[in-house]
Amino acid sequence: MNKYLQDLIKLSKYDGVISMFEPKIENEKAKLSTFVEVAESIKSKINETYAQIDDVKSKRTKNNIHLAELKSKLDDISRKNNEVTNEKELKALQLEEEIAKEQISFANEEIERLDSIAVAKEEELKELQSRLTEEEESIKEIQIAVDNAIEEINQERNVVSQQRAELLEEFDKKILTFYQKIRRWAKDSAVVPVKNQACYGCFMKINDKTYSEVIKSEEIINCPHCGRILYKEDESTEEA
Repeated sequence: MNKYLQDLIKLSKYDGVISMFEPKIENEKAKLSTFVEVAESIKSKINETYAQIDDVKSKRTKNNIHLAELKSKLDDISRKNNEVTNEKELKALQLEEEIAKEQISFANEEIERLDSIAVAKEEELKELQSRLTEEEESIKEIQIAVDNAIEEINQERNVVSQQRAELLEEFDKKILTFYQKIRRWAKDSAVVPVKNQACYGCFMKINDKTYSEVIKSEEIINCPHCGRILYKEDESTEEA
């Protein structure tokens, strides 16, 4: 096989392998991000629950203030009862007292309802905080595993990058420029095998003359359809 073609095949395979490292790293990071997203969601719910508890407490305080005002009003009505001079004033005070007592009853019911909500929210908060603790522990464990996996991937990438660099040290510059021009649009499929007399880049069948030249491997042959560099794999490799 033509030496330049051999070098192109090696270079293309190195580039293909190197291109796969970044998706592998992103895949590892995605494992962690799933748990982080869950933890952030729980934190958001915790903050929301705190806000709801504060709102309930605020409403309860307002009801307590209102309840104190109503009780003071009843005391005032009771005092006025001793000063009533006619039936009309008495009925007015009785009506006012009845309304105040109804409002007191409602305020007490509202305070009881708010207390019940506060208890439920406090329980919900404890559960969320417990879940967050579990998620954060899981994140720590996964972070270690992900960091180790990424370190291994980077080590593998460094080895391949070094092999690629060594190959380029003796690479023909014109051939490299030629390859790089094709790779700009073909990406990692700039150099592809021919199988069943078809280019494995565009999957178009090539004519007998071109196929014969590819089999000989004496020169660098481009696909007549897409322009990719073609080569014929060994029969054992092709079968595998």
